[in-house]
Amino acid sequence: MNFIDRERPIGIFDSGIGGLTVVKRLAATLPNENLIYFGDTARVPYGSKSNSTVIEYALQDAKFLTTKNVKAIVVACNTASSVAISALKEKYDIPIIGMIEPGTEFALKATQNKKVGVIGTMATVDNEAYSKALKRTGVKIDVFEKACPLFVPLAEEGWTKHKATYEIAEEYLTELKGRNIDTLILGCTHYPILADVIQKVVGENVKLIDSGIAAAELVKAEIERIGLINNSHSFGN
Repeated sequence: MNFIDRERPIGIFDSGIGGLTVVKRLAATLPNENLIYFGDTARVPYGSKSNSTVIEYALQDAKFLTTKNVKAIVVACNTASSVAISALKEKYDIPIIGMIEPGTEFALKATQNKKVGVIGTMATVDNEAYSKALKRTGVKIDVFEKACPLFVPLAEEGWTKHKATYEIAEEYLTELKGRNIDTLILGCTHYPILADVIQKVVGENVKLIDSGIAAAELVKAEIERIGLINNSHSFGN
């Protein structure tokens, strides 16, 4: 594997600015890597679209990134991760990393009482992406999912401390609080932008799982496995 191959960028896409939370995690975990981010702000949100439409959009996003000679693609969108990963892996022979599996792994390690909450878009919740992933582990866990569609526009607008954001969070999360969860998966990459509000509403005793952190670790492992990690001493861009 030559030096130029290792310097190829990692591509990341999402429906809007939410995926930048994943870019931040990748930059911290892999500071030497070059990153290219594509935010499909013209078609945000993906969470309210049909599965077939999301798959179509994801394939288009990935196609754009491959024109930039990326060595791996991070699907920094839980909705696309829940419905389009198989189609992407079938089409491209580079590593494709989504949000669901890494987030699931982190949640399993975090929970003590085996009661896990999941918040996400309508599509992610309707597809039971995290419930199915947790079930595949074989560990007996009670999973409680809640769609929080208004969190995406609130994050896009930067309303991180607005009174309306707190009120909406209370409306969405009160039911989950009553389930005695000790772990809450932020099942949309926009949601870490609202993490302070979410934490305040659910309480400090509930561990928030940011799938972006978990995904960054998996990306590192994958590009190390195929010998494409950038070992140069210069910081990426």
